[in-house]
Amino acid sequence: MERVAVFCGSSLGFNEQYKLEAEKLGNYFCVQGIDMVYGGGKIGMMGAIADAMIKNNGTVIGVIPELLEDEEVMHDAVEEMIVAKSMSDRKVIISRLVDGYIAMPGGFGTLDELFEVLTLNQLGVEQKPVGLLNTNGFFDHSLAQLDVMVAEGFLKSINRSMLIVSDTVEGLLTQMVSYKKPEKTKIIDKVVR
Repeated sequence: MERVAVFCGSSLGFNEQYKLEAEKLGNYFCVQGIDMVYGGGKIGMMGAIADAMIKNNGTVIGVIPELLEDEEVMHDAVEEMIVAKSMSDRKVIISRLVDGYIAMPGGFGTLDELFEVLTLNQLGVEQKPVGLLNTNGFFDHSLAQLDVMVAEGFLKSINRSMLIVSDTVEGLLTQMVSYKKPEKTKIIDKVVR
């Protein structure tokens, strides 16, 4: 993987561990020669990971929608900043630029981006690894909900397995590099009674 999208919060949360893990991921990308594509912000988790990469001469590409460009959140030190017309356009641009995705702690936007790329993989539109950096057990409840979806017949276990999860940067990237896409499944199964 040469270029990875990172979805994460525009806030740092209440636990310092989240910021430290964002910085660790940014540093790891620099050591491994991996470019990062992200939401273009200078605040929160986004700012922490971008700052770590910029400090270590890593390549950072920001993709920010017009509506946030003037909100004083755009990271001025990012050399390549793409301004998208909308949030939807931003997702398409990011998709075209990257070889994989990582989600870190964040809010609605992070979950929206994570589940959209998982859905694209489920439908076979994309075949890129999707990783979840589960710092401090942040996503434990979300992962439990996915298991409920499988148990109740709303999500196939093969599609559930598309989400790569680790609580360490190294563990996550190792799994992502060796990712093998599952066989495409039928969108709708016939119900046999």
